[in-house]
Amino acid sequence: MPLAGVRLPLGPMIRKSNVIHGLLTAFAPLSLATLLSAQTPSAQDAAPPAQPHWLSDMMANAGTVGYVIVLLSVVSLALAIEFFMSIKREKLAPPDVIDELEALFEEEQFQEAMDLCESNRTYFTNVVQAGLSKLGHQFETIQSSLREMQEEETVKLFQKISWLSLIGASAPMLGLLGTVTGMFDTFGAIAAAGGSVQPADLAGGIKGALVTTIFGLIVALPTSAFFFVFRNRVVRTTIEMNAITEDLFERFRPKAS
Repeated sequence: MPLAGVRLPLGPMIRKSNVIHGLLTAFAPLSLATLLSAQTPSAQDAAPPAQPHWLSDMMANAGTVGYVIVLLSVVSLALAIEFFMSIKREKLAPPDVIDELEALFEEEQFQEAMDLCESNRTYFTNVVQAGLSKLGHQFETIQSSLREMQEEETVKLFQKISWLSLIGASAPMLGLLGTVTGMFDTFGAIAAAGGSVQPADLAGGIKGALVTTIFGLIVALPTSAFFFVFRNRVVRTTIEMNAITEDLFERFRPKAS
């Protein structure tokens, strides 16, 4: 049917299209945000809860025994540093003192050698001074005095490093003590609850009980290693210094007829 000459009412249609366009413009962002929020989990739901650092977690569950073990670790480290600085050849037998004593012995200035030993108190000078104090006696008497002082000074060194041995042996025992007391408290809680407890209720207590054992082993292993290192150093250094001392006093041995 020919449409020529037919006039359609375009005004209402244009107004309706304008209203629909406005509604779509207003609600489109809201609908898109709603759709995205429904499909994408929130950051709080997606991210797992933050776990505490393992060290801070262990310290929080250490208890009194655990803090005692931490204190022992500080003492052990301080002793190890001090022994590294003091128990060595340069400290126990300074090379310049050895050279000066050898020169004095060659010149037979034994009183000056005695004064030098008194002003420089070390392992080596204490042994030499003990031998010089017996000059004029038989060589066996001088040699006996030297050996007695060598044993005394060596015992002092071993007593000094024995603190590391004590800490190395005590740390795991303290850790075991903390574990046993923690387990005692845990089983006490089970008894108080009448046995109606869940494993999750006990996991925290058992975890705290095991922390002290971990601390004890962490402290004991390096401390025991330090002790063996210094023990071997004492043995090696004392043997070397005793040989030097015996060479100094060998001149007083009577000549074989």
